Amino acid sequence: MDSPDTAAEVVAALTARGQVLATAESLTGGLLGAAITSVPGASSAYVGGVVAYATSMKHRLAGVDAELLAAHGPVSEATAMALATGVKEATGADWALASTGVAGPTSQDGHEPGEVWVGIAGPGRAASAVRYDFTGERAAVREATVQAALALLAGALAAD
Repeated sequence: MDSPDTAAEVVAALTARGQVLATAESLTGGLLGAAITSVPGASSAYVGGVVAYATSMKHRLAGVDAELLAAHGPVSEATAMALATGVKEATGADWALASTGVAGPTSQDGHEPGEVWVGIAGPGRAASAVRYDFTGERAAVREATVQAALALLAGALAAD
């Protein structure tokens, strides 16, 4: 699925439910929010997000516990789940998506380019995260992350 179609599907599903989404983005640097807000009517389904690119901003802006970051690092399942939970709580959104990982071109703290974690939190459910291993240049990894995050939420909404 390409992101414009999936973004429109997500916006339509959230709007139909009267629910809203928030995002916490690291490696995508705002691309996920941009994909969502490119859909006409997105304001009924998207409350906003945080771009927490630096590790310190994950703590300050998205509420990720500093001890969790010290123990697991910025590129981890635990951090992706904490980002999703933190932005969901901070905004009062029903759903939250979070992205963290390494877009490249070089590795970071032992994590290779293309390693990505997408966190998701929704109503009545604990946050979870999915690992992806993408290939390609930096821009391709970032776009693949946006597509994966939107598809993850679309799937959760369809199953809910």
